[in-house]
Amino acid sequence: MAKRENDSFSIQDLMQSFIKENNLTKGMHKIKVEETWTKMMGPGIATHTTSVKLQNKTLIIQLNSSVLREELSYGKDKIIKMMNEELGDELVTKLMLV
Repeated sequence: MAKRENDSFSIQDLMQSFIKENNLTKGMHKIKVEETWTKMMGPGIATHTTSVKLQNKTLIIQLNSSVLREELSYGKDKIIKMMNEELGDELVTKLMLV
């Protein structure tokens, strides 16, 4: 009976190599940004958020409340900093609230 080689890889490593080989990094960043926004801002703000998009390092947040949009505009720099810390990379440089 032939001896079996025991090359074990973690699922995380396999997924990262698959994403890198198939040029899916940009799409995965977009998904991660949406999840991070919902997680960071909580259910109160998430219910008023209609769209979260990442385009060329600009995070575009569409809100259905003008009052909330105004309140969040005062803390844009803090939101950008918190998002980048949570994402673990400098993905967001500008925040647009529409």
